[in-house]
Amino acid sequence: MKDNSKLIEAAKLVVPGAICGDIIGSAYESHPTKNPGFSLLTPKSRFTDDTVCTIALAETLNSDLCYTDVLKQWCRRHINAGYGGTFIRWILSDNINPYNSWGNGSAMRVSAAGAFSRSLDEVMTRSKQSAAVTHNHPEGIKGAQATAVAIYLALRDMDKAGIKSVIEKGFGYDLSRRYTDIQRTYSFDVSCQGSVPEAIIAFLESSDYESAVRLAVALGGDADTQGAIAGGIAAAYYKEIPDSIMKPCLEKLPQDMMTVIDTFNRKLENRHGGK
Repeated sequence: MKDNSKLIEAAKLVVPGAICGDIIGSAYESHPTKNPGFSLLTPKSRFTDDTVCTIALAETLNSDLCYTDVLKQWCRRHINAGYGGTFIRWILSDNINPYNSWGNGSAMRVSAAGAFSRSLDEVMTRSKQSAAVTHNHPEGIKGAQATAVAIYLALRDMDKAGIKSVIEKGFGYDLSRRYTDIQRTYSFDVSCQGSVPEAIIAFLESSDYESAVRLAVALGGDADTQGAIAGGIAAAYYKEIPDSIMKPCLEKLPQDMMTVIDTFNRKLENRHGGK
């Protein structure tokens, strides 16, 4: 049996990496910052809809349950997590049909698919399925797929130039722009096409997990979501999250979320054939 222990241990960091990015960014969603030296955790730091939806996907992958049902259950349980208006109406309704969103909600919740999948075909399929329950617009699907593919490739030790090339060719995102040029005029943008490439660029120009999240949040846009996107990719790539970040962030989660993460991580051991 192939020893995938390194991949497995890195994959176990992906969902926490996205969640920590969400929590770190949460204090700066309504009060944007352009200073990468911002305080990582403040009294206002909390998990948001990004985390709730990420947990819902992880539970679906744990159990093969219907993602629509699980997503609604988790979001109703945490109804004050900061959902967008159209999404919360969908949550509270009996409607199970998608509403053609191109928003970055599809990308913020997809990290578990990147960690779970064992082939590029699988990650493309699972990320599309996770997006399409609500975000079935082509841009909504593309944002989720690009994020999940970046995580999948980073786990398998592809270098940044390779990840950049695959994402640019596969999804048409321009990742050659410089972070400093983007940040100068960037503002709040909830579209996949206007936020996912920027979060990936923050990762590409980072030096470690913390700097990736700092750069993503300091774009001054949809801080929690861009932190979640960059955080999931960075955790996969750097294969390390400082304890000084992960411990206080995960302590903000209720036990039912931690149980899902623990179950998901055990599932990863079986999925990827660890010893």
